[in-house]
Amino acid sequence: MPLPMEELTFHIVHAATGRTLCAEAGPGGALVVRDLSDGDPPAEPWQLTPVPAGPGGRPDDDPVHVIRGAAGGKVLENPAAADRGVRQANAAAGKKAQQWRVVPVQGEAGLCFLETATDGTVLDLADPGADGSRVVLRAYDENAASQRWRFVTVAPERTSDLVLGWDRLDHWNGRRSWRLARTTAVRPAPGAAPSFSDLLLVLERFGSDQSAGGWAGAATGRAPDGRPGGWAGLGARFLADTAGAGRADIVGIKPAKGAVTAAGRGDGTFDDDERVLHQPPPSPKPADLWALVDMTGDGTPDAVTLSADGVRVSPQDGSGTFRPAGGTPAVKAFGHDQQAGGWLADRHPRFLVDTTGDGRRDIVGCHDDGVWISLQDEAGTFAPLPGEPALRAFGAGEKAGGWLVEKHPRFVVDTTGDGRADLVGCHDDGVWVSLQDEDGTFAEPLYVLDDFGTDQGWESVQEHPRFLLRTTGDGEVDVVGFGPQGVVVSRGRGDGTFGPSQLVLNDFGQAQGWTGGKHLRFLADVTGDGTPDVVGFGDEGVWVAHNRGDGRFDQAQLVCRGFGYGDDAGAWRVDRHPRFLADVTGDGRVDIVGFGGPGVYVARNLFRRFRTR
Repeated sequence: MPLPMEELTFHIVHAATGRTLCAEAGPGGALVVRDLSDGDPPAEPWQLTPVPAGPGGRPDDDPVHVIRGAAGGKVLENPAAADRGVRQANAAAGKKAQQWRVVPVQGEAGLCFLETATDGTVLDLADPGADGSRVVLRAYDENAASQRWRFVTVAPERTSDLVLGWDRLDHWNGRRSWRLARTTAVRPAPGAAPSFSDLLLVLERFGSDQSAGGWAGAATGRAPDGRPGGWAGLGARFLADTAGAGRADIVGIKPAKGAVTAAGRGDGTFDDDERVLHQPPPSPKPADLWALVDMTGDGTPDAVTLSADGVRVSPQDGSGTFRPAGGTPAVKAFGHDQQAGGWLADRHPRFLVDTTGDGRRDIVGCHDDGVWISLQDEAGTFAPLPGEPALRAFGAGEKAGGWLVEKHPRFVVDTTGDGRADLVGCHDDGVWVSLQDEDGTFAEPLYVLDDFGTDQGWESVQEHPRFLLRTTGDGEVDVVGFGPQGVVVSRGRGDGTFGPSQLVLNDFGQAQGWTGGKHLRFLADVTGDGTPDVVGFGDEGVWVAHNRGDGRFDQAQLVCRGFGYGDDAGAWRVDRHPRFLADVTGDGRVDIVGFGGPGVYVARNLFRRFRTR
């Protein structure tokens, strides 16, 4: 488990016995471990405070901390006593006896040694078999189970944000409209948290019920631009700005019809009628995948299809639709038939990314033997694949690393700020990076961080989503993930490496009841301030933890009592009811859109329009 931020509180638990670190009553402040029952007073939670490195002092990669009681303010101290019993004492600035290193146990996710900064001894138990055993210092022994500890974060604080409902208006011509209902509970309050309206059924189409079309598919695979999301297969529904108008439309992939759309009206509702946006390629197959992406940088999206025989790119014409997908593929590769490489969605991720910084997206794929790239030139044509992969790594084959789609997320993103995309992946042992140089070649992968891998408890892509993005407005690209204990961030250094990972929010993780099979979790800017917030679709509805602007997050608020797993929140299911954060009004702030049983539901983002108390 990564180190918690100093604002988070946690219990220190002895890994072998499950007993919790407590302070003995009395003036000595001796520390013991106890089994706590319901009738016992709760153990005091702790906080980690990093000790800054002074000039000429310890290096940045050797961090030490003060372990402070969150309630009493006293700190753990290595005493000069002969029995080496650890105690609590009043904090003294710069005192080495109060400084500790947290050393992860290799190959044991979430376990650590607590080592003194003075002589390298570690926390142990005087009598490991006894309840109430004293905590002492002993020489480090990598095989001693009694020297292993874990941090368990205290239950998160949560609040419920007020929401606004809808009043239905019936008109003389038979049409209906809705207006947001003001209540006495809502008034202007500068500085209050933004809220979302209650959800509203805006379109009785694109739903999983038979009366709404019987849609059953969901997005699949890695997003074409390297961000979380997915290529769309048959039956999938998603949101995209199909015309470059600045607001999202509904898009669905129908067998025999191709991509169909219901255009957004700019007020949170959509046209009642579906129209064909892009016809399927000749002889479409169930394995075909679709995406709407601006390939040339002209501000309008193109339709990209991963067909059996390769990649087809269809520009948008003047009528708002896309040219038919017939003719010769743009690249006779990256397709799912053998003559196009035998690329499989559950084995070979593919991306549409500007890898060179020229404003045009290229095609990048990770096959069995490594990474293959087809560059797009100024004329809009794509280069055929060379005879060898650009990098013999990040592939599914054993010689290329044994990377698995379900376990090892991969990204194509600029980690150095030079305008060129690098390759980043989270494997079993942690994060690997391959930097792209000026001539377009990729360096051998470098192991840069011992976290975010299966060895550290990140079981799968579904269970533990991971992202690469900026968590501050002007910072570097960071690694962000929903780990076993909550939200974890590793700050980018701007050179392709990342700082030590930190647990920045004790929520949205397995320890707080979030699971990939029930709950969706995203990072999105819900306030319009340019920094991403944490958004989770939980049991009760939609929870948001707001970014403070410096990459830290407030505790989560319930902002919408819908779109959730629980019956009271609509009984939404991950495998049947896709949900998105997208701007459907054109006001620059994301709204919540979900494809439920009866059709499409929307909860409007009310930031700057209404403020709650």
